[in-house]
Amino acid sequence: MKTCLIVIDAQESFRHRPYFTEADVPAYLAAQNALIEGCAAAGVPILRIFHVDGPETADNPFAEASGHVRPLAGLAPFTPADTFVKHRHSALVGTGLDVWLVRHGIGRIIVSGIRTEQCCETTARHASDLGWQVDYALDATLTFDMTQPDGQPLAAAQIRARTATVLHGRFAHVCTAAQALERAAP
Repeated sequence: MKTCLIVIDAQESFRHRPYFTEADVPAYLAAQNALIEGCAAAGVPILRIFHVDGPETADNPFAEASGHVRPLAGLAPFTPADTFVKHRHSALVGTGLDVWLVRHGIGRIIVSGIRTEQCCETTARHASDLGWQVDYALDATLTFDMTQPDGQPLAAAQIRARTATVLHGRFAHVCTAAQALERAAP
């Protein structure tokens, strides 16, 4: 089955948000870069997704005017098969990504990027609902601690565990970057 890697929102914009922390970035980059390099070596197409929204002003890190809508520092360089700009959580809403996948005969996607429980999870669910097989490379996603509605903290590790639990076997095959690479081999 023809596979492609989707790198979602791995962009500098996040470094300019108050919740951003470098704590999990080295592990994320190691897994994400191994996935990028492995897919490139195997001839698996790699798609880049950027998130742009909010006012188009220099002080909004998700506006192109900010200069932060560019690859995250430390991300392995790659030449994408295509680049899509999204304005919603799912990379499949209004971007033309679905058309690209169909035109290129893609049957399986590997989801990676930032944030685990938002754009990555939403894209995985949406892709599954549209009929694609989804490998969700959990270690090649990044998220940050959050505060629950009752004020209690929710650690990034707990968010990753929750995402894995709700996706696996229902919307995606949750795996490591290494396992996704093995499944992508022709």
